[in-house]
Amino acid sequence: MNIIISPSILSADFANLERDINLVKDAGAKWLHIDVMDGHFVPNITIGAPVVKSLRKVTDLFLDVHLMIDNPQKFIKPFAEAGSDLITFHYEAVNNPSELISLIQNFGIKAGISIKPNTPPEKIFPYVGSVDLVLVMTVDPGFGGQSFIHDCASKIPVIKENSPENLIIQVDGGINNVTSKICTSLGANSLVAGSYIFNSDNINQAIQSLLS
Repeated sequence: MNIIISPSILSADFANLERDINLVKDAGAKWLHIDVMDGHFVPNITIGAPVVKSLRKVTDLFLDVHLMIDNPQKFIKPFAEAGSDLITFHYEAVNNPSELISLIQNFGIKAGISIKPNTPPEKIFPYVGSVDLVLVMTVDPGFGGQSFIHDCASKIPVIKENSPENLIIQVDGGINNVTSKICTSLGANSLVAGSYIFNSDNINQAIQSLLS
């Protein structure tokens, strides 16, 4: 199984983002995970579309944008035009997921849907055939560096059994060289890791440990 590693810039050095992005790219990462938080849907505020636009100018990595925000439909256009390759929104933040999936894909980019730890996987079954990615949160979204919630991993095989073969099942939260193996053994094929990668003494070794 080819595992997609998507390092989360939430744990990068924002004064040296281009440097850190190049470090993870040189270490073998193909994607870059960008956590967008609004202080409402989650209790933290991070970055907006202008940062994505700036990143697009300095990297050819796949920009994996995770919207942890209320009313995501208002922000699809600016994030798409900023250079996002994939936009993931939260099931819990919208009334009509199908409408939002279509809106994202109409910009010619990939669409993802995410669920919080307390949301049953069955809630997104109606949408797994139309999205490109499902993101399973294994921490409560809002802050990096949290501990992996093991019960959430049980959602992975349930989603896999009820989804098309080409669906990307991504896991985000508390991912390290141990929890990554749990997730991939259950069927995940994309891993988001922030503090484990960027706080490591050796970024290359950290990323390789997630792939091995």
